[in-house]
Amino acid sequence: MRFELLIVNSQTACTVNIELINTGSELMLGFVLNSHQAWLCRQLADLGYPVTRQSAVHDSGAAIQQIVGEALSRADLVIVTGGLGPTSDDLTRDVVAALVRRPLHEDPAVLACIERFFAARNRPMPARAGIQALVPEGAIVLPNAHGTAPGLVLDLDPNPCRQDGKAALLVMLPGPPRELRPMFSEQVVPMLQRRFPLQAPFACRVLKTTGLPESLLEDKIAGPLASLVAVGLVIGYCARIGEVEVRLAAQGPNAAQIVEEAEQIVRSIVGRNIFGMNQDELAGVLVRLLTERGQTVALAESCTGGYIAHRLTNVAGASAVFLSGLVTYSNQAKQRLLGVKTETLAAHGAVSEPTAREMAEGARSRVGADFALAVTGIAGPTGGTPGKPVGTVYIALASGQETIVERYLNPYDRETFKRVTSQQALELLRQNLLMQKDTSAP
Repeated sequence: MRFELLIVNSQTACTVNIELINTGSELMLGFVLNSHQAWLCRQLADLGYPVTRQSAVHDSGAAIQQIVGEALSRADLVIVTGGLGPTSDDLTRDVVAALVRRPLHEDPAVLACIERFFAARNRPMPARAGIQALVPEGAIVLPNAHGTAPGLVLDLDPNPCRQDGKAALLVMLPGPPRELRPMFSEQVVPMLQRRFPLQAPFACRVLKTTGLPESLLEDKIAGPLASLVAVGLVIGYCARIGEVEVRLAAQGPNAAQIVEEAEQIVRSIVGRNIFGMNQDELAGVLVRLLTERGQTVALAESCTGGYIAHRLTNVAGASAVFLSGLVTYSNQAKQRLLGVKTETLAAHGAVSEPTAREMAEGARSRVGADFALAVTGIAGPTGGTPGKPVGTVYIALASGQETIVERYLNPYDRETFKRVTSQQALELLRQNLLMQKDTSAP
């Protein structure tokens, strides 16, 4: 019910009818997760342009042509992803050009870009790569800074897929996310905002929280926000692994004021459980906090297998604060690399508070970091005991002042276990940094 309310109310942000079509047999066979649907719909909704219909289709020329034609018969804006590359199953460009009666021609500028792409990598250019330089007549070319297939935009006025000829904008984007996402954000969004200006101001803000279940978070903030909902605030919740997002949106002359007031109310209630906004990631927030303080961190991971290090090193600038990460999966590695005592392991086991403590303190002393995080646990599905069931994990944080050890129970599949545990570890350090800031403030 909450999801339906969000969609109905957010549609008032803009009257443009937008359809999204994701092509690719790999999507239909389940080999690849359709991340485009979630990412593009989220980007558009946050700008005030909610998608009204989303479809996926396999790599068949007839199927792609049919679904695009149907979308163009209804929508003002149609976005198609995939099928612009050089291989035999990349059919979107050709079949869409035929559908809208725009002949293809080779664009010398695009061809030159493709040639430079291969030359810069000292690789021979395959003959078929040149197919990507074929452009429908009258199309706007969207340069691809991260690949070879350009994006294409067709302003269909008149629109051959409608009897009344009502204009439509057709956007075709390459399939790889690292190519599609910057192309959409940097080139398509400005074009969209010029072509379909919002009828009234629209404001949207996403607060990212951790440590609170979705239902508890709603219980805390729904009542205090009720008066703002009555004047146009739309609240949405999105639960992810280890975190929950709160989306605050409004449209109208007072949209910015309503969203700002709502944010302040949520912050006053949820407080430090909010770690960021909009596109923030917890690892990025943590790197920023450490950088601001000129402090460093080291890691000693067992059950997470380097996943915390992976998250930190995905952040640009992490090298300034992340000194070292050790994956000590065996007891021998814990002893040899971190100095965990033989008697500690014998008396308490690898998954225990004393072992986690010695892992963190050993990592910190050996590397010379300001902080060290250590994790040791039972990811399962086997290895649990009545006293330490599957999902048990100990997370230790060592600093110059003290060592904190927390015990959690994360009874999930191994991948989810690693994600949740990494979130808890990073959040333990973030909370410690915030407490340090408070105690050092005049």
